[in-house]
Amino acid sequence: MAGITHSRGFFSEEEYDARVERVREAMRSHSPEIDALLITSPENIYYLIGLSHQGYFAFTMLVLPADGPPALLTRRMEQQTIAQQAPDVEHLGYGDEEDAGTVAMDAIKKLGLESASVGVDRSSMFFPAGVWEELEQGLPRVRWIDTSRSPSIAHRYRAGLVDQVRLVKSEAEIAYVRAAAAITDRATRAGLATAGVGVNEKEVAAEVYRAMILGGGEYPGFAPLVRSSETLMQEHATWRDRALKPGEKLFLELSAAQARYHAPLGRMCYIATAEPGAERVRQIALDAMQAVVASIRPGVETGSVYDSWQSVVDEGLGHGNLRRHHCGYTVGIGFPPSWVGSSTVLGIRPGGKVEIRAGMVFHLLSWITDADLGDYFASDTVVVGADGAEILTTTPHHLLIE
Repeated sequence: MAGITHSRGFFSEEEYDARVERVREAMRSHSPEIDALLITSPENIYYLIGLSHQGYFAFTMLVLPADGPPALLTRRMEQQTIAQQAPDVEHLGYGDEEDAGTVAMDAIKKLGLESASVGVDRSSMFFPAGVWEELEQGLPRVRWIDTSRSPSIAHRYRAGLVDQVRLVKSEAEIAYVRAAAAITDRATRAGLATAGVGVNEKEVAAEVYRAMILGGGEYPGFAPLVRSSETLMQEHATWRDRALKPGEKLFLELSAAQARYHAPLGRMCYIATAEPGAERVRQIALDAMQAVVASIRPGVETGSVYDSWQSVVDEGLGHGNLRRHHCGYTVGIGFPPSWVGSSTVLGIRPGGKVEIRAGMVFHLLSWITDADLGDYFASDTVVVGADGAEILTTTPHHLLIE
C-alpha cells in the first residue's frame, strides 16, 4: 500500500534474525527436540518480531517453527498493524465472533503441525486455560513439550526458551535501557520536586507522567507507584486524591520505557520532618544496596547476592527478624500490566540458583521495615558487565522533602 512504512521495530534485521536463530538453536538442543514453539507472552513476541501495540489484551500467539517463516495469530482487525510492523510473518487473523481456542487449533493444523513436537509455555498469563484445554484435547497427535519457567530457587533452574535468550541483552538493548533510566530519573526528580506539605498525591503523579512523556518516554508497562504513609505497605497500590501532611512518608517507584525497555527506580522521603531513627534505617538500607551492587558479577548465583543484602541488614538492625522474598529481579522489555517482562519474576531470592551473567539487567531493591527504627526504601536499575554491576539510575537518596 502506497505511503506505508514497513518496519520490524527498533533493531536491525540482523539482530532480529540472530534472536530467532538463538531460540531455534535452543529448540534443536532441547530433549526432546522441538519442531515448533507456541509463544503468547507479549514481551517474547515483541523480542522476536518487533510487534509493539496494545492489542495483546486479546489472545495473540506466535508460532515459531524450527524452519521457515513464523506465523502470528491475532484479531483480524490488527491486519494493518501486523503488515507494517511485522511484514515477514504470516498473519492469521480471526474475528471477534470466533473462539480463540478453535482458531489456534485450526492454525496449528494449517501449518502442518498436528503430529509435531510443539513447545508451550503454560506459565504465561497470556495463555488462557481454555485455549490450552482446546489445543490439548483437539490435537491428540501433537507431542506437547512444557517449556515453562521453573522457580528461581530450583536446583536446575529453567527459564522459558525465549526468556532464557532474553536474559542476556545485546549492546543495542542496553542502550535503550540506559535511555529509559535517564527518563526515569527525570520523572522521579520531577515528582520529588513537586511533593511537599499540602500537595496532593495526584499532583505528584501528574508531574511524574508529564516529565516522563515530555522526556521521550513511551507508556510504561506499569503505572508509577505514588504512596504515602497510610498506603505504604500496599505494595502495588498507587496515588490517591489526598494532600500530603508533615511527617508523612512519600514512596515513589516507577519506570520510563524506551523501545519497550524499562529501568525502574524507587525513592522514599519524609515530608518536612522525619521520625526518630529514620536516618539510621536509611543508611542501613543504602549500605545493604551497596553490598548487593558489589556482589553482583558474572558467575555468582543469585542466592549469594541475596545473602550479601541480608547480612548487612541483620548487622545494621541488630537482629535477624527481617526477611524479604527478594532484593531485586530481572527487567527489560515490558508490556502492561508489568515491567518485569513475564508473568513470573526471576528474583534475587534466598537460595536462588540462577547464575549471574554479563549483559543481565536487574532492578535492585533495599526495603527495610523495622518496628523500632521505621521504614526506608530505595531501588535502582543496574546492568551487569564483565567486571560487575553499573548503576544506571542516579536520583539522589534524600531523606527529607522540605
